[in-house]
Amino acid sequence: MITRTIEKVLKADFNKKKVIVLLGPRQVGKTTLLDMLQNPETRCLRLNCDDMDDAMLLEDKSSTELKALLNGYDMVFVDEAQRVHNIGLVLKKIGDLKLDTQVVVTGSSSLTLADDINEPATGRLLEHRLYPLSLRELADDTSEREQQRLLESRMIYGLYPEVVTSPADAKRTLMTLTNNYLYKDLLAYRGIKKPDLLQKLVRALALQLGDEVSYNELSNMLGVDKETVENYIGLLEKCFVVFRLDSFSRNLRNEIKKGKKVYFYDNGVRNAVLSNFAPLDFRNDVGALWENLMVSERVKHNAYNGSYAQLYFWRTHDQKEIDLVEIEDGMMRTYEFKWNPKKTPSQPAIFANAYPEASFSAVTPDVLWNFV
Repeated sequence: MITRTIEKVLKADFNKKKVIVLLGPRQVGKTTLLDMLQNPETRCLRLNCDDMDDAMLLEDKSSTELKALLNGYDMVFVDEAQRVHNIGLVLKKIGDLKLDTQVVVTGSSSLTLADDINEPATGRLLEHRLYPLSLRELADDTSEREQQRLLESRMIYGLYPEVVTSPADAKRTLMTLTNNYLYKDLLAYRGIKKPDLLQKLVRALALQLGDEVSYNELSNMLGVDKETVENYIGLLEKCFVVFRLDSFSRNLRNEIKKGKKVYFYDNGVRNAVLSNFAPLDFRNDVGALWENLMVSERVKHNAYNGSYAQLYFWRTHDQKEIDLVEIEDGMMRTYEFKWNPKKTPSQPAIFANAYPEASFSAVTPDVLWNFV
């Protein structure tokens, strides 16, 4: 069993008389993590709300009924909570009870769950996110040397738990995940009217990995308006398929001020969308894959270590660029990602002059462990 970094973070939030909410994509290990959190000596109630009978135990219940349901247990785990109608109101009622029972709620999508809980349950929740396995988690389970050896495989097949534990079936696992689970919550969502458009958009984003994304260009390519493209990308973010970075600008006239880059949370999902699992020697997107892996690893690192750093990319109109700008507590760190360690870049002089306080690091496979 690979220990998840977030396990100790969640345990530190126990007994604060707040509901713990764990969001993350499907098949990423949320249920397994609940198993790891469960102490065999505690009285625990497990509800899986994909089962309508379990969901109905929570739906439309009064505070008195909820107290009677939960009060006899030390812990209550509610899996796939987005299936419960008005889950936000349910969690508000539970939070207001201030029970000694620790309630942990998981959801495979923040589409309805986050929308439903944010308003009614504000102040009663502690929210966390679980992502595919991180390189650091794997290195801690085996060794940095072993994971260095497997780095090319991680670039191609990604880090979903089943992919890592059953590498011989990686292609089939990823294609099944992409075809059957990736869009499941999206297609059930009231805002999706064109599933074919959604799949074409994901493919277009996969092909533009590492490049600045133009909503106008995508709208022309897909034959829909720019607002629809932006809305669908937002929905893909809420289902943990992709995430966006804004461009960083402050001082320079020729900095790109409204640019966007779109990354995938997992390299394997990105490659499955394109049905391309070719070895690195036969690819022309190795640099983009390395960049995507490193940026997604930084998202995991910051989430699990309680960092509220803001992440950006930086580029000028004459193509000077920095892959990642990270700002935390007034400190600015910049990173450039290069798969080939012989092509070590330096910080662009125009950026160094404008932001002399910013540190700079080139992240290659030789030095990745300090970064992740």
